[in-house]
Amino acid sequence: MTFNDNARVGGNSARRRGKGAAIAGGGVVGLGAVVVLLLNLFTGGDFSFLLGGATQNPGSDPGESEIANCETGQDANARDDCRLAAASLALDEFWTTQLADYRAPQLIVVDGSTPTQCGTASNSVGPFYCPPEETVYVDPTFFAILREQFDASAGPLAQLYVLAHEYGHHIQALTGVFEQHPDNGTGPDSNGVRTELQADCYAGAWVAGMSVADDETGTPFLQAPTPTQIDDALNAAAAVGDDHIQQESGGIVNPESWTHGSSEQRQRWFNVGYADGAAACDTFTVSGAQL
Repeated sequence: MTFNDNARVGGNSARRRGKGAAIAGGGVVGLGAVVVLLLNLFTGGDFSFLLGGATQNPGSDPGESEIANCETGQDANARDDCRLAAASLALDEFWTTQLADYRAPQLIVVDGSTPTQCGTASNSVGPFYCPPEETVYVDPTFFAILREQFDASAGPLAQLYVLAHEYGHHIQALTGVFEQHPDNGTGPDSNGVRTELQADCYAGAWVAGMSVADDETGTPFLQAPTPTQIDDALNAAAAVGDDHIQQESGGIVNPESWTHGSSEQRQRWFNVGYADGAAACDTFTVSGAQL
């Protein structure tokens, strides 16, 4: 994923909040930490206690400010925080064309940690959508941790797949999916799995259409994704499959405990959205065998 250098992205409404938190502790962190971080990423829970060394600055400041020095596509290509803020413009433009009563969520780029109605947002929790606030929270240092310390896939399009997935949950909130298909426990046919796969499908639909979103001058925000970039996003989807997480954590693969779907399912539904658009993303009317 590459922004056009001359695209104007300064009109985004993303805000920065919080300061001062960090992952503490010395020594080499093993694969178990990767699993913990991936669990945090797509469950919205905080499993950082399993790391044994994660701490947060108790003096975190919840004050908000704009994303500074984020005006052009060149800025977005250079920095994770600006990339996320800039992508919110393309996401909003896409979903405005797909949903008549679309309203944009708030995007908060977290600097360290900040309190929310859905719990603390930080790099140890990972990106999440908070329904009562209609807000997406992302600490971009989370991607740096995966990329620099754990050699995990966190390239630009993988990052935006994660953001687009969370925006997918916002679409579900707007369209009543959460109320129509409430939590009914775990398992391969559960509403939780269907909800997450639909969000993956919505992410794929946006990736396919994102290069036609234009800035105020008519300049496309983004260039069309390359096959290598799509593979990066698919690898990220596979990494957070329930079966893969169970395998990497040393356990057995137990579909009855799934909440998000297998690696194969997550990649397949991303591809469904990418190939056929958001209208093809109804994961609630298909049988369990078709998920």
